[in-house]
Amino acid sequence: MVCIMPGASSGLALFVLGCCAAVTALEVLAREDCEAGHHQYYVAAVYEHRSILSPDPLKPMSRQQALELMNQNLDIYEQQVVTAAQKGVQIIVFPEDGIHGFNFTRTSIYPFLDFMPTPQLVRWNPCLEPHRFTDTEVLQRLSCMAIKGKMYLVANLGTKEPCLSSDPGCPQEGYYQFNTNVVFSSNGTLVDRYRKHNLYFEAAFDTPVQVDLITFNTPFAGKLGIFTCFDILFFDPAVRLIRDLEVKHIVYPAAWMNQLPLLAAIEIQKGFAMAFGVNVLAANIHHPSLGMTGSGIHTPLKSFWYHNMVSPKGQLIISQLAKNPSCFVTEKAKDKMDPSHSTFLKMVSGDPYCEKDAQEVHCEDAVKWNVNRPPPFHSEMMYDNFTLIPVEGKEGHLRVCSNSLCCYILYKRLGLSQELYALGVFSGLHTVHGTYYIQVCALVKCGGLGFDTCGQEITEATELFDFYLWGNFSTSYIFPLFLTSGMTLETPDQLGWENEHYFLRKSGLSSGLVTAALYGRLYERD
Repeated sequence: MVCIMPGASSGLALFVLGCCAAVTALEVLAREDCEAGHHQYYVAAVYEHRSILSPDPLKPMSRQQALELMNQNLDIYEQQVVTAAQKGVQIIVFPEDGIHGFNFTRTSIYPFLDFMPTPQLVRWNPCLEPHRFTDTEVLQRLSCMAIKGKMYLVANLGTKEPCLSSDPGCPQEGYYQFNTNVVFSSNGTLVDRYRKHNLYFEAAFDTPVQVDLITFNTPFAGKLGIFTCFDILFFDPAVRLIRDLEVKHIVYPAAWMNQLPLLAAIEIQKGFAMAFGVNVLAANIHHPSLGMTGSGIHTPLKSFWYHNMVSPKGQLIISQLAKNPSCFVTEKAKDKMDPSHSTFLKMVSGDPYCEKDAQEVHCEDAVKWNVNRPPPFHSEMMYDNFTLIPVEGKEGHLRVCSNSLCCYILYKRLGLSQELYALGVFSGLHTVHGTYYIQVCALVKCGGLGFDTCGQEITEATELFDFYLWGNFSTSYIFPLFLTSGMTLETPDQLGWENEHYFLRKSGLSSGLVTAALYGRLYERD
């Protein structure tokens, strides 16, 4: 896998530009082309863009004024396309809100909107046919960029679509306003558009009546799917694209505000790639003062990412990807004779401990949990009331439960720092900044030495762990979330099901543990 980027600066704790790789046991998939070694690759790019924003997004302006601002952002896009073309890039992805910005009202955003014909009904090349539709200047520039770079191009913009008064959902203005991703082929043709379904406090836009399930075919990667930002946490369209339409590659524009310890941008991007065994091309917007950074090109096994809370500049990431990511989803089975693995298997099965010596077999009762440990406590994490238990001592095993979910950990601390860690559990409806049902098992470093600091946002840690983390989840949709010190992504050694429990195993961390979590989604309970 090739990544073209400048080196990371170890001196900046909040600046990460990196790569991680490991073997993950997601699913063992044997395919003829994999076994034959016929691995095909393509070159992709994502650009984290620091957009030039309207100084007052609430103030109405003319179409010409809006175009002048958007063209400043489009000029930067074009520079990135030229750079990417020189590196042989075949597809480039730009972030959500990168052209027009954000925090508009429904009225103030109107001058920024392009008219959007339906690509399924109209075959159109905006660069070569600029006068076919009015108010399409942004689409024209994007189309011309695709031609100039000889690459597929994915970008996000605001669009308007007229509707009839007979349409019961038609707004009083007579048109819908959508948060829209567009895809252009390398010859500038508008291939398709996706209208964001799960809006995140976006009063300027409408929600489509029906979910857009959009895929597009390319000569280099086959079929790709597309959705936007907050969509990643919901069944439609994200999961349905993969489950029903068998998509292996996701293009993902976002304007994501990081929230630690569980929902940093690169954290959920990587978790999605691992959970579904797909490639994710994620382009986030870059506004560190708003907590917005974190882009990456992720496979089930490897990630190249950018997270920078210091620099005001954007970043282009270029990487080579396998056309079939399933070829590289393989299982790294743990030796059944390994003491830690045999202990884990006994714990997860609930069997008694049995040891054989020269004379006879000695058996003890099933494992006893939380012996001589402090009682569980409660602390707010991600606006949810987690139940936690401190992770103390050099090694041990713990259990903590909430409602029907029990979380477990078998661990060995390789140092013995003064840092406080806790094992937390939450099973219920999350209701702040969105409403959705989650089940979470999380090993987290706390913000200080007090129990009330567990769940706070931290990015640095020194303690190294070898551990198993598992839980009796009620869903098969589980995202592994894994961060170490300095916003560094880690990949588990093993993931999978054992005796109706989902588990994550990791040993040999390269830096201090910040978060290791299993983030389950019960979509049917939203």
